[in-house]
Amino acid sequence: MKKKLIVEGMSCGHCVNHVKTALEELNGVNSVSVDLASKTAVVEASNEVDDADIKAAIEDAGYEVVDIKTV
Repeated sequence: MKKKLIVEGMSCGHCVNHVKTALEELNGVNSVSVDLASKTAVVEASNEVDDADIKAAIEDAGYEVVDIKTV
């Protein structure tokens, strides 16, 4: 499973690391890449990770999920 997220509120490398760490802590997540310029994050997981869990992890880290798409 692979999902692409649009994340608002990131403004620096620290923000990127904060979002990446929050997503990596979710059960089943294998890899995460976060791009500051495009305000996106791509999550690859071994099993289905619920969109609500993804959104909650990012919001708990202090950022906003604008969109989540399965790719």
